[in-house]
Amino acid sequence: MLIKIYPENPNPKAIEQVVQVLRKGGLIIYPTDTIYGLGCDITNQKAIEAIARIRNIKPEKANFSFICYDLSHISDYIKPIDNATFRVLKKALPGPFTFIFNASHNVPKLLSSKKKTVGIRVPDNDIAREIVKQLGNPILSTSIRDEDDIMEYSTDPELIHEKYESLVDIVIDGGYGDNTASTVVDCTNGDFEVIREGKGDLEIYL
Repeated sequence: MLIKIYPENPNPKAIEQVVQVLRKGGLIIYPTDTIYGLGCDITNQKAIEAIARIRNIKPEKANFSFICYDLSHISDYIKPIDNATFRVLKKALPGPFTFIFNASHNVPKLLSSKKKTVGIRVPDNDIAREIVKQLGNPILSTSIRDEDDIMEYSTDPELIHEKYESLVDIVIDGGYGDNTASTVVDCTNGDFEVIREGKGDLEIYL
Protein backbone atom coordinates (compact mmCIF):
# COMPACT_ATOMS: atom_id res chain seq x y z
CA MET A 1 0.00 0.00 0.00
CA LEU A 2 1.25 3.46 -0.94
CA ILE A 3 0.13 6.29 1.34
CA LYS A 4 0.74 9.97 0.61
CA ILE A 5 1.63 12.01 3.71
CA TYR A 6 2.80 15.62 3.52
CA PRO A 7 5.89 16.34 5.65
CA GLU A 8 4.87 19.95 6.40
CA ASN A 9 1.67 18.92 8.17
CA PRO A 10 1.34 15.12 8.52
CA ASN A 11 -2.27 13.94 8.52
CA PRO A 12 -2.94 12.42 11.99
CA LYS A 13 -5.30 9.78 10.54
CA ALA A 14 -2.68 8.63 8.05
CA ILE A 15 -0.06 8.54 10.81
CA GLU A 16 -2.43 6.49 12.96
CA GLN A 17 -2.95 4.05 10.08
CA VAL A 18 0.82 3.54 9.87
CA VAL A 19 1.11 3.13 13.65
CA GLN A 20 -1.59 0.43 13.67
CA VAL A 21 0.37 -1.51 11.05
CA LEU A 22 3.54 -1.22 13.14
CA ARG A 23 1.74 -2.40 16.28
CA LYS A 24 0.64 -5.54 14.41
CA GLY A 25 4.25 -6.30 13.46
CA GLY A 26 4.10 -4.75 10.01
CA LEU A 27 6.96 -3.26 8.01
CA ILE A 28 6.99 0.25 6.59
CA ILE A 29 9.14 2.34 4.28
CA TYR A 30 9.17 5.97 5.31
CA PRO A 31 10.91 9.27 4.51
CA THR A 32 13.55 10.91 6.69
CA ASP A 33 15.60 14.08 6.25
CA THR A 34 18.12 11.99 4.29
CA ILE A 35 17.14 8.79 2.48
CA TYR A 36 14.09 6.57 2.72
CA GLY A 37 14.22 4.02 5.52
CA LEU A 38 12.82 0.54 6.07
CA GLY A 39 11.48 0.13 9.59
CA CYS A 40 9.36 -1.65 12.16
CA ASP A 41 8.50 -1.43 15.86
CA ILE A 42 11.72 -2.16 17.78
CA THR A 43 9.79 -4.25 20.30
CA ASN A 44 8.58 -6.75 17.68
CA GLN A 45 11.12 -9.52 17.23
CA LYS A 46 9.44 -11.14 14.21
CA ALA A 47 9.31 -7.81 12.41
CA ILE A 48 13.01 -7.22 13.10
CA GLU A 49 13.81 -10.68 11.74
CA ALA A 50 11.74 -9.94 8.62
CA ILE A 51 13.74 -6.76 7.98
CA ALA A 52 16.98 -8.69 8.48
CA ARG A 53 15.81 -11.22 5.85
CA ILE A 54 15.01 -8.44 3.36
CA ARG A 55 18.49 -7.00 3.92
CA ASN A 56 19.98 -10.52 3.89
CA ILE A 57 21.78 -10.08 7.21
CA LYS A 58 21.58 -11.70 10.63
CA PRO A 59 19.71 -9.50 13.14
CA GLU A 60 22.46 -9.71 15.74
CA LYS A 61 25.09 -8.64 13.20
CA ALA A 62 23.07 -5.81 11.67
CA ASN A 63 23.89 -2.15 12.13
CA PHE A 64 20.30 -1.06 12.53
CA SER A 65 19.60 2.27 14.14
CA PHE A 66 16.60 3.66 16.04
CA ILE A 67 14.44 6.58 15.00
CA CYS A 68 13.57 8.54 18.16
CA TYR A 69 11.23 11.49 18.62
CA ASP A 70 13.52 13.73 20.65
CA LEU A 71 16.44 13.83 23.10
CA SER A 72 14.43 12.63 26.09
CA HIS A 73 13.41 9.61 24.04
CA ILE A 74 17.06 8.79 23.35
CA SER A 75 18.03 8.64 27.01
CA ASP A 76 15.97 5.46 27.50
CA TYR A 77 18.19 3.45 25.16
CA ILE A 78 21.72 4.66 25.82
CA LYS A 79 24.05 4.67 28.79
CA PRO A 80 24.38 8.08 30.50
CA ILE A 81 26.29 10.74 28.54
CA ASP A 82 28.18 13.78 29.80
CA ASN A 83 26.92 17.37 29.55
CA ALA A 84 29.27 18.30 26.70
CA THR A 85 27.91 15.45 24.55
CA PHE A 86 24.35 16.39 25.45
CA ARG A 87 24.92 20.01 24.39
CA VAL A 88 26.15 18.93 20.94
CA LEU A 89 23.18 16.61 20.49
CA LYS A 90 20.80 19.37 21.50
CA LYS A 91 22.22 21.61 18.77
CA ALA A 92 22.55 18.93 16.07
CA LEU A 93 19.17 17.21 16.47
CA PRO A 94 16.73 16.91 14.83
CA GLY A 95 19.17 16.56 11.95
CA PRO A 96 20.88 14.27 9.42
CA PHE A 97 23.07 12.37 11.89
CA THR A 98 23.27 8.86 13.30
CA PHE A 99 24.97 8.92 16.69
CA ILE A 100 26.38 5.64 18.01
CA PHE A 101 26.25 5.20 21.78
CA ASN A 102 26.79 2.47 24.34
CA ALA A 103 23.45 0.69 24.60
CA SER A 104 21.38 0.52 27.79
CA HIS A 105 19.57 -2.62 28.92
CA ASN A 106 16.38 -1.28 27.27
CA VAL A 107 17.71 -2.09 23.81
CA PRO A 108 15.88 -5.25 22.69
CA LYS A 109 18.01 -8.32 23.25
CA LEU A 110 17.76 -9.37 19.63
CA LEU A 111 19.60 -6.23 18.62
CA SER A 112 22.20 -6.24 21.37
CA SER A 113 23.02 -9.94 21.75
CA LYS A 114 26.44 -9.43 20.18
CA LYS A 115 26.53 -5.66 20.30
CA LYS A 116 26.96 -3.20 23.11
CA THR A 117 26.19 -0.15 20.99
CA VAL A 118 23.16 1.39 19.33
CA GLY A 119 22.76 3.94 16.54
CA ILE A 120 20.28 6.72 17.30
CA ARG A 121 18.57 9.10 14.86
CA VAL A 122 16.21 12.04 15.36
CA PRO A 123 15.55 13.01 11.74
CA ASP A 124 14.41 16.49 10.80
CA ASN A 125 11.28 15.01 9.25
CA ASP A 126 7.87 15.33 10.90
CA ILE A 127 6.44 12.20 9.26
CA ALA A 128 9.02 9.89 10.84
CA ARG A 129 8.92 11.69 14.18
CA GLU A 130 5.10 11.75 14.40
CA ILE A 131 5.00 8.00 13.72
CA VAL A 132 7.41 7.41 16.61
CA LYS A 133 5.53 9.82 18.87
CA GLN A 134 2.19 8.10 18.30
CA LEU A 135 3.69 4.61 18.50
CA GLY A 136 5.25 5.41 21.87
CA ASN A 137 8.66 3.86 21.20
CA PRO A 138 11.31 4.07 18.49
CA ILE A 139 11.15 2.39 15.13
CA LEU A 140 14.01 0.42 13.68
CA SER A 141 15.73 2.02 10.74
CA THR A 142 17.81 0.69 7.90
CA SER A 143 18.48 2.28 4.52
CA ILE A 144 16.69 1.41 1.31
CA ARG A 145 19.53 0.67 -1.07
CA ASP A 146 19.39 0.54 -4.84
CA GLU A 147 21.19 -1.83 -7.17
CA ASP A 148 21.69 1.07 -9.55
CA ASP A 149 25.38 1.78 -10.19
CA ILE A 150 24.83 5.54 -10.38
CA MET A 151 22.49 6.13 -7.46
CA GLU A 152 23.13 4.20 -4.27
CA TYR A 153 19.75 5.03 -2.71
CA SER A 154 16.21 5.05 -4.07
CA THR A 155 14.65 8.51 -3.98
CA ASP A 156 11.30 8.11 -5.78
CA PRO A 157 8.60 6.71 -3.44
CA GLU A 158 6.54 5.32 -6.34
CA LEU A 159 9.51 3.33 -7.64
CA ILE A 160 10.30 2.20 -4.09
CA HIS A 161 6.69 1.01 -3.79
CA GLU A 162 6.93 -0.94 -7.06
CA LYS A 163 10.05 -2.69 -5.84
CA TYR A 164 9.05 -3.40 -2.24
CA GLU A 165 5.24 -3.68 -2.22
CA SER A 166 5.35 -7.47 -1.84
CA LEU A 167 7.81 -7.23 1.07
CA VAL A 168 6.37 -4.44 3.23
CA ASP A 169 2.91 -3.37 4.38
CA ILE A 170 3.10 0.36 3.73
CA VAL A 171 5.28 2.68 1.67
CA ILE A 172 4.83 6.30 2.68
CA ASP A 173 5.09 8.83 -0.12
CA GLY A 174 6.53 11.87 1.63
CA GLY A 175 7.96 13.35 -1.56
CA TYR A 176 11.30 12.67 -3.18
CA GLY A 177 13.99 11.52 -0.78
CA ASP A 178 17.61 12.55 -0.68
CA ASN A 179 20.30 10.24 -2.01
CA THR A 180 22.86 11.17 0.64
CA ALA A 181 22.78 9.15 3.85
CA SER A 182 23.21 10.51 7.36
CA THR A 183 26.61 11.32 8.84
CA VAL A 184 27.50 8.56 11.31
CA VAL A 185 29.24 9.67 14.50
CA ASP A 186 30.74 7.31 17.09
CA CYS A 187 30.23 8.66 20.62
CA THR A 188 31.05 5.48 22.53
CA ASN A 189 34.37 6.79 23.86
CA GLY A 190 33.08 10.16 25.00
CA ASP A 191 34.36 11.83 21.85
CA PHE A 192 32.82 12.60 18.44
CA GLU A 193 34.41 10.43 15.77
CA VAL A 194 32.86 10.72 12.30
CA ILE A 195 32.97 7.22 10.82
CA ARG A 196 30.89 7.98 7.72
CA GLU A 197 30.63 11.36 6.06
CA GLY A 198 27.07 12.04 4.95
CA LYS A 199 24.58 14.87 4.70
CA GLY A 200 25.26 16.39 8.14
CA ASP A 201 28.26 18.58 8.97
CA LEU A 202 29.05 17.98 12.63
CA GLU A 203 31.82 20.61 12.78
CA ILE A 204 29.34 23.49 13.02
CA TYR A 205 27.94 22.07 16.27
CA LEU A 206 31.21 21.29 18.05
